[in-house]
Amino acid sequence: MPNELIEQKQAQMRKGLIEFCILLAIADGRIYASEIINKLKAADLLLVEGTLYPLLSRLRTQGLLTYDWEESPAGPPRKYYQLTVAGETTLRELKKTWTSLKTSINKLNKPNK
Repeated sequence: MPNELIEQKQAQMRKGLIEFCILLAIADGRIYASEIINKLKAADLLLVEGTLYPLLSRLRTQGLLTYDWEESPAGPPRKYYQLTVAGETTLRELKKTWTSLKTSINKLNKPNK
């Protein structure tokens, strides 16, 4: 399989999980967008602001996030995100789904003999 096809499949896998990862990053409480990016980066998930903001907007439209503005001591006001009750419920369900998928994949992903 050509490398570019492999890279496309890898990108599709990451894309399918990124909203879940964003919700996980926000789960601890109010968080600024650059802090979300830093959490994802610390987990070896690279995401740029140009990709993050549309996803945050979509999650907000779906009722999973809310935000408020806070003055910043070093520049313009910052938008802080947090999960709504619906977001917390969704995250709990996604965690169950992830655990189930992970178990299934691990059963299939046996070491080569």
